[in-house]
Amino acid sequence: MPPSRFLDRNTPPHIVTLVLIAGIAALSQTIFLPALPEMAAYFATDYAVMQLALSGYLAGTAILQLFIGPLSDRYGRRPVMIGALVILILATVVCVLSTHIAVFLAARLMQTAVVAGMVLSRAIVRDMVPVEQAASMIGYVTMGMALVPMFGPAAGGLLSETFGWQASFAALAILAVAVLAVVVADLGETNRRPLASFRAQLAVWPELLASRQFWNYALISVFVSGSFFSFLGGAPFVGTTLLELSPGMLGLQFLYTAGGYMTGNFLSGRYARRLGLMRMLLIGNGISLLGIGLALVFALSGHFTALSFFGSMVLMGLGNGVALPSANAGMVNVRPDLAGSASGLGGALTLGLGAALSVIAPSIMSEETGPVPFIAIMLVCALAAMVSIAMLRSDRD
Repeated sequence: MPPSRFLDRNTPPHIVTLVLIAGIAALSQTIFLPALPEMAAYFATDYAVMQLALSGYLAGTAILQLFIGPLSDRYGRRPVMIGALVILILATVVCVLSTHIAVFLAARLMQTAVVAGMVLSRAIVRDMVPVEQAASMIGYVTMGMALVPMFGPAAGGLLSETFGWQASFAALAILAVAVLAVVVADLGETNRRPLASFRAQLAVWPELLASRQFWNYALISVFVSGSFFSFLGGAPFVGTTLLELSPGMLGLQFLYTAGGYMTGNFLSGRYARRLGLMRMLLIGNGISLLGIGLALVFALSGHFTALSFFGSMVLMGLGNGVALPSANAGMVNVRPDLAGSASGLGGALTLGLGAALSVIAPSIMSEETGPVPFIAIMLVCALAAMVSIAMLRSDRD
């Protein structure tokens, strides 16, 4: 593979570009979360309806990923990514200007196009390098990606307090324009063997869907991510209602988890090639289990504070950062010629469960129950991921 030169699309895409396309997709999910209560008041709607801005978005991205991957396998990574960013920019402008909840949620659904950044960053890496190197490179990409949305909730909370909830979406639109300019200049086409037609693609899909190895890797990704999406759905309620934090202070608490995730990505990039996918999966999910277990112990013992809960989530984020790059690299390596489709299908499964959990997690909590039911859901996800890892290990042996 020739060396990358930034902003030269005649060479392989630079890692900065891959970080940006994945990061803008992650930022779109989280930047507005601390402002949800304010947005519910602005649109004069229930918090549960306003929560659709997250859960509906996740459901939409789950469905869209089923098409993003195959489209990029057929037509190429570059045109699909450029089109997705253009749609994101237009939809975000509509969000800023919305005065009715239905219009806002419709525009929010259009924003799901940016999920192409998450799908295609993995597929592009697999286009360029073999599987063990892909796990390492995906780790570095997601580490860098974590830097982009790391301050998203914190910045969104501060923007909301200072200028109103619309400010976080205005910032997202400006950043999306900047990312589009980089993609146009740097992202050349990496899919050198596009499929001749969707019919040809459908003909080989059964081989992917029949692969036990693909499903094992996909389920690991689904359940490891499930604890994080439960956290995203429940943390605003925990912070604002149970812990009585301001939007700005709640946004700052997300830095704990994001920092842990970024550190885990760095460790994955550093050690995945040396330790192999299986060890990284076991170590990562074990760390996540420890963090969730600590949060549950604090909650049951009556020592539930912002520091004890969000501090414990450092380990959950760290474990996810270690495990997910290896799960994603394994998924897209089952059929390298269908890397886009495999990435899209795995992502659809992950975000489909994430959408459900982001609704369930806050709905089972109240001031009377406290955070225990919510943390229990996160624990079940981590345990299910460990079972899936054991199944993968059994099949490989």
